[in-house]
Amino acid sequence: MALFLKGCVLGLSIAAPVGPIGVLCIRRSITEGRLVGFVSGLGAATADACYGVLAAAGLTVVAGFLVRQQTWLGLVGGVFLCWLGWSTFRSRPADRAASADGRGLGSAYFTTLALTLTNPLTILSFAALFAGAGLGDAAGSPAAAALLVAGVFVGSAGWWLVLSLVAGAFRDRFDATWHRGLNRASGIVIAGFGLWQLLRLVLG
Repeated sequence: MALFLKGCVLGLSIAAPVGPIGVLCIRRSITEGRLVGFVSGLGAATADACYGVLAAAGLTVVAGFLVRQQTWLGLVGGVFLCWLGWSTFRSRPADRAASADGRGLGSAYFTTLALTLTNPLTILSFAALFAGAGLGDAAGSPAAAALLVAGVFVGSAGWWLVLSLVAGAFRDRFDATWHRGLNRASGIVIAGFGLWQLLRLVLG
């Protein structure tokens, strides 16, 4: 249980900082409903769990490969963020929350999954946190590693659940004009993250 709780703390600490995924989750929760916002967060939580597996298993070869490819991954992620920001900026206010069986949920999940996976520095964050928390010994035990990774997913998913519920509570208070403004503001912020990531690549 102690390992699982430590994993929850790690997952929460990785998910909590506000970035493009957080902005996207908030915007989707308000404009499209809590479920879409939460499913968007689950995509990020899944990616966090994937990187957590690498850190817990001590797969330095795979981690090193991802870091060596960070330029290409960063380029793809930056372009994707710019496109997503532009699409968000131009999107029209949703009339109602997306249905649970619609294509919208799949799109919400896979966009955040892809965005988080194209940030290879996340593996470095996990490696540093695992080392700082004294969890390196978990690499030698499959059961311990599984508990840690499960905790990472639950901690990350828990954050996205709370965020989507809080943001979604404001959905009924906004009219179409407010939703349109939120789409544009979110689009600018998301595209800004993408441009900043591309600029970092250009400047080395």
